[in-house]
Amino acid sequence: MRAENHTRTALDAAAVQLAVLRPAGLWQAVEVTALTGSTNADLLARAVAGAAEGLVLAAEEQQAGRGRLGRAWVSPPRAALTFSLLLRPGGIPPARRGWLPLLAGVAVATAVRTVAAVDAQLKWPNDILAGPAKLGGILAEAAGDAVVIGIGLNVSTEAAELPPPGPGALPATSLLLSSPAAVPPTREALLSEILAGVERWYQAWRQDGGDPERSGLRATYLGLCGTIGRAVRVELPAGQGFSGLAVGVDPDGRLLVRASSPSGSSSSGSVRAVAAGDVVHLR
Repeated sequence: MRAENHTRTALDAAAVQLAVLRPAGLWQAVEVTALTGSTNADLLARAVAGAAEGLVLAAEEQQAGRGRLGRAWVSPPRAALTFSLLLRPGGIPPARRGWLPLLAGVAVATAVRTVAAVDAQLKWPNDILAGPAKLGGILAEAAGDAVVIGIGLNVSTEAAELPPPGPGALPATSLLLSSPAAVPPTREALLSEILAGVERWYQAWRQDGGDPERSGLRATYLGLCGTIGRAVRVELPAGQGFSGLAVGVDPDGRLLVRASSPSGSSSSGSVRAVAAGDVVHLR
């Protein structure tokens, strides 16, 4: 039986810095705040003020945490790993920067598999899944030449603390509920592994000019993405939608969907590239 109401300790920024900060490395500082509205909003403001690339800001509790499309991210204090990181991908074509949230997803899913032994998968464009449930999410926002990537990952959240799913949304889960271990991994171990993965992929991707093929990022993403090969329903921002088969991701990180024909077949429909929208996995 899993332990309930276990002690939730403060995130140790010094331990994470010891693990990830190195000369000439990407990460420059790891900061932890007890309470904030949104770590993404905080780092966006600091980016506009000139903060350098490589700043990581984590929060023990967010009062205005955001997901995509303005959705709220809610978690009890110290139960989740909620943080944002500041990147300045100068020299990379703007269209290719759509790979940054996918790159972060690769780092998160790989870290969850390594540290927590949970078979995490990705749902395009921004969800981390454990089985059919949502374990975490990613939100990337730009300010000038800066990109801030926010990541939220449920760690020790118990079943009664998880929010009910909204209409059409995935149920939520946590590492406490998904891991084969009785106790979830420490947030320090998870954050250190995620940051190491982001640094490794970001440097390879930048070195190859943002090319996801040459850097190996695209192949790795496709191997972790549970959306590819699935029948999906795409809800577009304008309120329109269509169904089809997710067949791949293009060089700019857009989801490729072979639209269903009027008869319902997706074997001969045209392929559409989706840059933004809600994707529902169909049974």
